[in-house]
Amino acid sequence: MIILGIDPGSRITGYGVIRKEGNRLLHVDNGAIFTDSAADFPGRLQRIYAGISDIIVRYAPDEVSVEDIFFANNVQSALKLGQARGAAIVAGVNAGLTVHEYTALQVKQAVVGHGRAAKEQVQQMVRILLGLPEIAQADASDALAVAICHANSAGLKGLAPPTPTKRRPRR
Repeated sequence: MIILGIDPGSRITGYGVIRKEGNRLLHVDNGAIFTDSAADFPGRLQRIYAGISDIIVRYAPDEVSVEDIFFANNVQSALKLGQARGAAIVAGVNAGLTVHEYTALQVKQAVVGHGRAAKEQVQQMVRILLGLPEIAQADASDALAVAICHANSAGLKGLAPPTPTKRRPRR
């Protein structure tokens, strides 16, 4: 199974691609999509969407995992982060992939073993778990952690498809 992990951001969106073979996790690729903070915001969202779409075409992941909004310093930041997440999620959904969302607490728990781990602990465990020669760029490392979280959680979930939301008939 190939998993694409995404750490969304309006300026930098990290991505990490891993392969799960049995109980082994193998590093495939990681990096970041950088947007020009001087550019118009819709253009930045388009860059995130296009970048994630290109990664999906390049690596053909089976599943996508995205970090959920944890907190933001202010309302404006939260809105921008939500929109960046939306662009990344739509890229996955448009490619026909199932998108899973995990909180920072869930990611830390899955990677380090406790939800209050420091960012440096998570980065170090990502390096160790994937056998990387060095710690990846911060946003890419976070995205790899999200992918690892999904790889470790997928067995517990049984990878059952999500239950469709029932829509109420219009009156």
